[in-house]
Amino acid sequence: MTNTPDHQPNLEIDLQPHKPHSARFWNALLGGKDNYPADQELAEKMKTEFPDAVNLAVSTRAFLKRSVTHLVAEDGYRQFLDIGTGLPTADNTHEVAQRTAPDARIVYVDNDPIVLAHARALLTSTPDYIDADLNRPDIIVTEAARTLDLDQPVVLMFMSVIGHVTDPDKAVRLVQDYTSRLAPGSALVLCTTLASPDIDAANRSYADSGTQPYVASTAETMLAMANGLTIPDPGLGPINRWHPGPAGPGNDTRQWGYIAYKPA
Repeated sequence: MTNTPDHQPNLEIDLQPHKPHSARFWNALLGGKDNYPADQELAEKMKTEFPDAVNLAVSTRAFLKRSVTHLVAEDGYRQFLDIGTGLPTADNTHEVAQRTAPDARIVYVDNDPIVLAHARALLTSTPDYIDADLNRPDIIVTEAARTLDLDQPVVLMFMSVIGHVTDPDKAVRLVQDYTSRLAPGSALVLCTTLASPDIDAANRSYADSGTQPYVASTAETMLAMANGLTIPDPGLGPINRWHPGPAGPGNDTRQWGYIAYKPA
């Protein structure tokens, strides 16, 4: 039996249910129900060709939970700008942050009409949602200022989205542009797949399905994105090694990332 989305957005857009979609594909890997058979078929194909696909997706969601919890509970952050959020699922940024700090403010950003349609149906809590291309930090930061106090530190989040900027040099400049617009003391949470022959082959197969291409990064590229920022221990590396929980770091070493801080 296949799932179909529990929430059917009442918006006049073409959700393209017969074509796999990157956000719904990710939702399918995470065991969500807001996806269609085409997304599930791609998920099954990728799991066959790349057996660590589910582990990678689950590990990324776990990293989001650990990093947001740490930033709120240990570092005292109360403002988050989540770029390329994708489909809402369990333990979104606002849910994780507001468990510890109900006054935390979150702004989500995406410009995919399919994501926006689902988000408007599923997000019934307090976060704001900006419909904008991640390649326009000028527009996004200006819009975010309607909700966030940009004179105070903000957590900027790029969770498995920067690979959609397929030119590595452009991706570096883009992340640096965002961080340059934020107040001293702000933080950057970034993770993406580390380039390797099998990851690159999986990404080519993924793009061949017709969905939005994704390009893995090198360690040098990821470090360049945080140029001028401070990356504390454990530094850049597999995200499951970042403050692992009681279950240990797991076995996924392909998704790399860090938390970096802008000097105060």
